[in-house]
Amino acid sequence: MLHQRTLGKTISAAGVGLHSGEKVEITLRPASADSGICFRRIDCDPAQEIKAHANNVTDTRLGTTISQNNVSVMTVEHLLAAFAGLGIDNAYIDIHGPEIPIMDGSAASFILLVELAGIIEQSAPKKFLRIKKNVKVQEDDKFAEFKPFNGYRLSFKIEFEHPMIQDKLTEFSFDFSTLTFLNEISRARTFGFLKEIETLRANNLALGGSLDNAIVLDDYRILNQDGLRFEDELVRHKILDAIGDLYLMGHILVGEFNGYKSGHELNNKLIRKLYADESAWEEVEESEISDIPISYWTAALGKA
Repeated sequence: MLHQRTLGKTISAAGVGLHSGEKVEITLRPASADSGICFRRIDCDPAQEIKAHANNVTDTRLGTTISQNNVSVMTVEHLLAAFAGLGIDNAYIDIHGPEIPIMDGSAASFILLVELAGIIEQSAPKKFLRIKKNVKVQEDDKFAEFKPFNGYRLSFKIEFEHPMIQDKLTEFSFDFSTLTFLNEISRARTFGFLKEIETLRANNLALGGSLDNAIVLDDYRILNQDGLRFEDELVRHKILDAIGDLYLMGHILVGEFNGYKSGHELNNKLIRKLYADESAWEEVEESEISDIPISYWTAALGKA
């Protein structure tokens, strides 16, 4: 039986906030079974908890922001993608400030943190969210959709009017497991366009963005001296974002996600539309699934 997982021990790290440009400290802590993922703003007096849940998403510009009781945490998607990839069901994240550090712009640093903390299996069975019928949201030519599928498959396609992107692959699809996530998705970095970054900074946004934590493109080329980690790194990062956004449902999917030019806003609208139709989904345990859709890497497992 697959069991719920939490961290083996407490571990801390620091980095730069993407928007504030200021140093941010976070501490990842174990949590009991069925606790879920919970962020704690310990710079508030008293400390404020924010549950990682799709219904708590309050802003999707330049990342996913969750809020409760007028307190927010920004850019949670990369950390949540790391938790999804390593099968972490329950954890507390203590944070000094309003945003998760951007690190290198991917999920790789968060993967390392979890590996260093170790992973403990808990007695409670792992739960999944099974898609029972098609659900789709669309705005103009953009869309995101869920479909029933005996596994967990994600597909994405991007389109940008840029010579470097047109020459690269703009579609990616994969069947989710820890190994495929670690090898094919987790290191894909966020990206942005130089002309947009200049506008954002003029509005006191993206102050912490740099070539150390993002792929930056001008009108003609990629500015990062080391180039791309994958030929199709941009679309892979969009899948990483989607994995993080979808983990705000609290469980790994048994189903298929397809995105076309989608982003954080459309991803969240898709989840809310799914929730609104109780006939479209169900929460299940391993015993209720004929073909387990995922395999979890076990090298980091500790002993309870």
